[in-house]
Amino acid sequence: MASASGTPYSMEGGHGSSSIHVDDGDHEASGAFFTTDTTRLDELKTQLDGSKDNQKLEAMKRIIGMIAKGRHVASLFPAVVKNVVSKNLEIKKLVYVYLVRYAEEEQDLALLSISTFQKALKDPNQLIRASALRVLSSIRVPVIVPIMMLSLKECVTDMSAFVRKTAAHAIPKLYSLDPEQKDNLIEIIERLLKDKTTLVAGSAVVAFEEVCPERIDLVHKNYRKLCNLLVDVEDWGQVAIINMLTRYARSQFANPNAEGQEMGEEKFYSSENDENSDSDSKDEDQAAGKETEKKKKKPYVMDSDHRLLLQSTKPLLQSRNTAVVMSVAQLYFHTAPSGEISQVIRPLIRLLRSHREVQTVVLSNIATISASRKGMFESFLKSFYVVSSDPTHIKMLKLEILSNLASETNVSVILREFQTYVTSNDKEFVAATIQAIGRCASNIDEVSDACLVGLMSLVSHRDEAVVAESVVVIKTLLQMRPSEQKESIIQMAKLADRVQVPMAKASILWLIGEYSDRMPKIAPDVLRKMAKSFPNEEDIVKLQVLNLSAKLCLTNPKQTKLLCQYVLNMAKYDLNYDIRDRARFLRTLLVPAEKTPLSKYSKKMFLAAKPAPVLQSTFKEREQWQMGSLSHMLNTQVNGFKPLPDFPDEPPDPSVRNVEVEMPWQSPSKARSKKRSKKTGLDAFYDSESSEVSDSGSSGSESRSEESGSEESSGAETDSEATSGEGTEESDSEELSVSVDETETSDEDSSEEESEASEQERERKRVKKPPATRPSKVSGLLKLSALTSQRR
Repeated sequence: MASASGTPYSMEGGHGSSSIHVDDGDHEASGAFFTTDTTRLDELKTQLDGSKDNQKLEAMKRIIGMIAKGRHVASLFPAVVKNVVSKNLEIKKLVYVYLVRYAEEEQDLALLSISTFQKALKDPNQLIRASALRVLSSIRVPVIVPIMMLSLKECVTDMSAFVRKTAAHAIPKLYSLDPEQKDNLIEIIERLLKDKTTLVAGSAVVAFEEVCPERIDLVHKNYRKLCNLLVDVEDWGQVAIINMLTRYARSQFANPNAEGQEMGEEKFYSSENDENSDSDSKDEDQAAGKETEKKKKKPYVMDSDHRLLLQSTKPLLQSRNTAVVMSVAQLYFHTAPSGEISQVIRPLIRLLRSHREVQTVVLSNIATISASRKGMFESFLKSFYVVSSDPTHIKMLKLEILSNLASETNVSVILREFQTYVTSNDKEFVAATIQAIGRCASNIDEVSDACLVGLMSLVSHRDEAVVAESVVVIKTLLQMRPSEQKESIIQMAKLADRVQVPMAKASILWLIGEYSDRMPKIAPDVLRKMAKSFPNEEDIVKLQVLNLSAKLCLTNPKQTKLLCQYVLNMAKYDLNYDIRDRARFLRTLLVPAEKTPLSKYSKKMFLAAKPAPVLQSTFKEREQWQMGSLSHMLNTQVNGFKPLPDFPDEPPDPSVRNVEVEMPWQSPSKARSKKRSKKTGLDAFYDSESSEVSDSGSSGSESRSEESGSEESSGAETDSEATSGEGTEESDSEELSVSVDETETSDEDSSEEESEASEQERERKRVKKPPATRPSKVSGLLKLSALTSQRR
């Protein structure tokens, strides 16, 4: 119990005495914090204004504890803001936690500390830098948008991945504050998407989805990187990336399940040849078949990037996070080939052992999958049996799944299970079970008679809700095959007096009116009884009484015309305007004062054959929503829902996802030698000359170093320096010629398109047949300089 002021207390003692123990909250872990106790808040202010760090730290812990318990402590904002400049790291962290919570409410006071936050962005501690940016983004004042943008750009290039992640989280806040900054934010998002750190990837994708989800070009170059990093990203980052990649796959890859439909159409049209047709028509069909073979599309081949996505997400089916497993399941359901969707079955069954909230979401998705692919969960039928401890909404979902999985092979087992459910004390669950039996009977003809007999036995049940639901389902089943069930229709007509549930009574009256020709004596008597109780019936029953009187007036006017006029006169003064309008409409058609053009078509209007209703799962309609979304759970579009794009007829060019990455083993020297091998014969001729000169220079230096004695060591050193200088000049000239040749080869597309095999053959020829050399002026000058240096 708690007092009116929010003070927690406990009652202790026996019958005659009671003592109230109030928790004074002196302990720092105590939960007794008083929002109305001003002395307590003054004490915290005094501790925050003091000079001792231990008191400040204790006060901040208490304040954060109060925030965690939902207490409002905005009055302490001025005292807390002063401690932003504290040198104690623990105090500073708690101050930033407080400021993130109340910076939006106390904007004026928070603006006074912006300079402190900007200084904190350069703090050596990454947690302080991230907290400062978080506080800046929490101040919802348009004036500081330029400051926030500068801080954001600075933090995006931070060395710490945690700070870059915080910057990604700040992008949606800044975008909601000033949407005009979208172009600048897109540049920052593009930089963050290129980040190779797993800590940043998920947050960058969240910012991308919030600011510019239509900029699919930003994903192209990072698609493969995101797929490869997906396993190492945090759980909620994995969910964001998988949802984004699901939309990307739907817009960039071909439909993997469209090929079977095309092949099915081709087989259908190719089977139209008639055995009794003439020889001329056969020739024409053969010619048409050849033309269709020419126009036949190539068989579907999955894109390598599409396969990479499915392979990268498959290990996440073993994740301990339910949201990750559900995200992968919806990815496979919307983008994978039909033969590979079965990989998500066991992980989904494993999630059924979780909490009830998780079971609700998982069962809703399984019901959607089973509505279109019945055979997938057939081997796990027992996993969907109802347990007595299950809440009602989970029982309903399991009934939907069991009725979806019903087939000719397992329907007897499922109906035996349903027979047990009918005896439950939960009326809502029993009504849903009867509906499930009706769906099984309508989908499987072999058990329709047995289901109808079982439902007819429920008509005599003592519970009105069970009887009413049985009547509604029986009416639907009888409408499918009325000619074979005359006795059942008559038995239903006899229940018109006993059934009191409006929906069930309306169903019986509809049956009597629709098949009145099979019961010419019973139908008028039922109308007579309903005319007596017409004013006391529900609106839905009154409408069906009007329809019954109209149909009997057309088929048996001698006995029912006066009854029909009596019912129309009572409906004329009814309180419900729908009933009054219906009576006026029927009077004009059936008992007109003057003949109208519509009166002659009255029989066609009322006695026309009605199509039998189709009983199908309500989850069949939910395929239009993305699995796992709130719209899918509620079966209606909610704010913020983005429908999945359709698969393109012709997928875009996959080369947009290619990224040129320089491998570590491809050094610049190898690339230079590879390009030099493409030179013309004239360039190779001069290159070989220069190489000979360098060789001769090096050999001369070696001979000079050998001939020189210990006395001429200094001269030899100077000679070696001169020769090395000449060598560097020659190498610089070589590099210059190589760079010129590189520009020439880059301009020539034909030289770049040559195969590697032809390049290797040319290199072998050059090794076997080196070009002939000729003396040049440069080599002569070099020899002359070498001789002069030797004489010196």
